[in-house]
Amino acid sequence: MTDFWTTILDFAEATTARVGKQLLADFGQAQAAEKADGSLVTQSDQWADQELREAIAAAFPEHGVLSEEVEHIFPGTEWCWIIDPIDGTTNFARGIPLWGISLGLLYRGTPVFGYVHLPTLGQSFHGFWYGDSGLSGPTGAFLNRQPIHSSVDEPSRNHFFSLCARSTAVMQNRFPCKIRMLGVATYNLLTVALGSTLGAVEATPKIWDIAAVWAIAQAGGASWVPLESEPIFPLRVGQDYGERSFPTLVVSRGELVPFFRPYVGFLEK
Repeated sequence: MTDFWTTILDFAEATTARVGKQLLADFGQAQAAEKADGSLVTQSDQWADQELREAIAAAFPEHGVLSEEVEHIFPGTEWCWIIDPIDGTTNFARGIPLWGISLGLLYRGTPVFGYVHLPTLGQSFHGFWYGDSGLSGPTGAFLNRQPIHSSVDEPSRNHFFSLCARSTAVMQNRFPCKIRMLGVATYNLLTVALGSTLGAVEATPKIWDIAAVWAIAQAGGASWVPLESEPIFPLRVGQDYGERSFPTLVVSRGELVPFFRPYVGFLEK
């Protein structure tokens, strides 16, 4: 199956690089409109969404696609891509150089491969995480094809923890680490796999915010904690994922879950 995974990785790398090149030309110039959920969307989001969907259809016609801007119903195909054409649209539209393109590949409803490209930073993350899928192939998490791993450090006031805009209630109590807020769900969680932060929380991420990172973060040694009673994956065929959120805590190693979880308990469902 090695050739298959090589094809998948090469496709993700080439396609996000091509789309990212055009998005760089639009960066800070695109006019944004507000969607029903209050988030922003630009013509660049819509263009990139279509480009990614068409590229997948041409390269893998038997694969399904779920995307932020168009396709919200999870299909009945064995393989499905979940795409976020621009994660961090507000940053993109306002000229803040932290946003990315996210591709997650699911097998029977669960992510097994993730790829996130951040054009302004020249950074591309990918990872393989097979879980109990029965699949095999390359393993690990990578930044620009170099291995990365989550931190083994103990928490301190000189370590970082990332929040999203809807999780700032964490700061009502004295928090044991320095807080950072990046405005990009994928990168927020990827900093844990990178070893830059000891943990990160996202209060209301959609499925396209987390599908790719699910594979990369765990492949890099991080522990993923859904903050709701039901598991996130596998996704259900025919279900509409357009409005559903998946509150999530990611920490650098399993031993720190009971340490950080009480701080984000207000998000648990």
